[in-house]
Amino acid sequence: MRKIINLNNGWYYKPEYRKGLEREEDLSGFVRVNLPHTNLEVPYNYFDEKSYQFQSCYKYPLQIPREMEGKHIYLHFEGVMAAASVYLNGCFVGEHKGGYTPFAFRLDPAYCFEREPNMITVVVDSTELNDVPPFGGQIDYLTFGGIYREVSLGLYDPIFIEKIKVETGQVLAVDKSLNVMVFLKNGQQLKGEGSIRVTLQETGGQVVQTQVFPAAIGSDPDPLVFTLEGLKNIKLWDVDHPHLYEIRVELKINEYSDEYCDRIGFRQAEFKKDGFFLNGKRLKIIGLNRHQSFPYVGYAMPRRVQEKDAEILKEELHVNLVRTSHYPQSKHFINRCDELGLLVFEELPGWQHLGGEQWKAVAKENLREMIERDWNHPSIVLWGVRINESADDDGFYTDTNRLAKQLDSTRQTGGVRFITGSKMLEDVYTFNDFVHDGIRGPLRDQQAVTGLPAKVPYLVTEFNGHMYPTKRFDQEERQMEHSLRFLRILNAAGLDDSIAGTIGWCAFDYNTHQDFGSGDRICYHGVMDMFRLPKFASAVYKSQVAPAIEPVLEPVTFWARGERSIGGVLPLVIYTNCDYLQLQFGEERLEQKFYPQSREYPGVLFPPVIIDLALIGPEVVGTWGLAWKDSIITGFYQNEAVIEKRFCANPLPSTLAVTVDDPVLTAVEKDATRISVKVLDQCGNLLPFIDEIIKLELHGPGRIIGPQEVVVKGGAVAFWVETNNEPGTIEVTVDAQSFEKKSIRIEVN
Repeated sequence: MRKIINLNNGWYYKPEYRKGLEREEDLSGFVRVNLPHTNLEVPYNYFDEKSYQFQSCYKYPLQIPREMEGKHIYLHFEGVMAAASVYLNGCFVGEHKGGYTPFAFRLDPAYCFEREPNMITVVVDSTELNDVPPFGGQIDYLTFGGIYREVSLGLYDPIFIEKIKVETGQVLAVDKSLNVMVFLKNGQQLKGEGSIRVTLQETGGQVVQTQVFPAAIGSDPDPLVFTLEGLKNIKLWDVDHPHLYEIRVELKINEYSDEYCDRIGFRQAEFKKDGFFLNGKRLKIIGLNRHQSFPYVGYAMPRRVQEKDAEILKEELHVNLVRTSHYPQSKHFINRCDELGLLVFEELPGWQHLGGEQWKAVAKENLREMIERDWNHPSIVLWGVRINESADDDGFYTDTNRLAKQLDSTRQTGGVRFITGSKMLEDVYTFNDFVHDGIRGPLRDQQAVTGLPAKVPYLVTEFNGHMYPTKRFDQEERQMEHSLRFLRILNAAGLDDSIAGTIGWCAFDYNTHQDFGSGDRICYHGVMDMFRLPKFASAVYKSQVAPAIEPVLEPVTFWARGERSIGGVLPLVIYTNCDYLQLQFGEERLEQKFYPQSREYPGVLFPPVIIDLALIGPEVVGTWGLAWKDSIITGFYQNEAVIEKRFCANPLPSTLAVTVDDPVLTAVEKDATRISVKVLDQCGNLLPFIDEIIKLELHGPGRIIGPQEVVVKGGAVAFWVETNNEPGTIEVTVDAQSFEKKSIRIEVN
């Protein structure tokens, strides 16, 4: 039976690599690190991206019990940026190019049970290599470096299950079926009669069906295929009820055995010329793009933080799809999307640039690795087989489409472009539509984009972004326009059944190259900042949820008479899912009910309320020169007050709110959680222009990622706390000059 051992603790790292170091066992000059690990922590902004572009060296002293001799030993990597050369005891065992996909190398031919320990050496090249996607041109994001995802050791019998692919059938019928393709690794070309047991069960629950199949094992590289039929009472996976099932495949042949487990879901997903259909029902896609980067450590965040991003997208922003722009992302993020019911459009690595034949060969191999890793995830509904925003290349893209279909015929393909009239080789025409500049648009006509004589499956994969970058601490008018641009596009797509939906650019701000962004190495394109703190534009998405699930009332204002260039707060845009709102200004509660702008925005499920001079006069909310007053906005659902927002006419620093995402962490491996710090007024609102210096102090088995002295921006700041694999209690103290110290306790078990 296989044994999988996580190898994430106890690595040794040296930032400088010199030739011959892979053959040395001396660890002097190395520092002990745990994975995931970035080769260099960088500042939040204003840094030279070349600082992390170097070769480094990782070592791991490996000791395997003698009773494991005879096993086939594989070293599995989830992701190394951007190329890795792996050695065991100085012997070269393999090289991998591409920073976003998994790979594995066999170690047992070079492993010596007579010596203790055996030394694994990984030489990591984090330079921008011209033969490795996405490099070779200019790219609008940073890739960082290091062994930034997990590593594990696999111990197997000479014949074992390398992977399985599960294809569900007759999904909309009463009785369903599934095909299981079992790919064996038969390193010694063993032959014989064996058996395969396939078991399907509810996640952590009742067995649905189990069946044993005879299996003739030989040298045939083709997978073994088995079918379970007549599956009854199967619950479908969808965005509201993401039912998952466990599939277990057990191999027995001669004295050898193996077991492989995965999770699946029964669902039918199809892009058609009149929209996207999930389980036969039209679903308008409302999505956001996600970069996997974080402040200071780049890509190197552990499982909990990756999962948290999926939770923010689904549970806080209420989107139904995420695009993994522009590369495959952490398996933990995808797993959490499965659990939450968050659809995924996953694409191969790249951005605009197409390299030569060697570059394209690496791109196709990365595509294969992506699909084989993720083909059992029910959340993934579309494979991206084209380099984002690249020029047409019919030969290359015919190959990538063919490869995707050979590997997985159950999903459609898309190819994201921003050029019109591009040849459609994929199943879905996926297009980045940046026409909206506040006047034009908001979206192009589909056939004007495709140049085709008829409608085709069509998805808008980016919009806004660089057309109107907005910081979380920008002035109110800019933030209002920023939010309205998202709203206008969601509304336009909602009215057009030939558009399957839209994926906004983007969820979170991100670090970028000097050629892009705001000059400080940041693209401020997100509806949240890099710390996952919301901008006003996030409320456009947040409000598109049933009020019975979460009532939402988010006015786009700092409630200050002189913040806007025109003075006052009108027009006042309020993103809400309430039936109507009422306003109180000072002591006067208006009897008037303010209803959502359903006529102006019929394409969104929950339009905003917009209070302007046509609805209310300036004398009601305070004539210029007279006293500014407190205000209360109340939201009603089914004639009951369900939510209210209060504003202070005289806001003062009143509360230092300190919260932690997860107060309990694990000591087994590297873990991390976010702490948010907000400076609030008497009504609980952010003080957007306060420049409070925050001093951080940590005691216990962990560390603060990034600086321990930070400045509040836009009324808030956040940081992550990382464990060091020791149990105990972490206490984080937050000290600000205007407030008493606050403490957060985190238990590490």
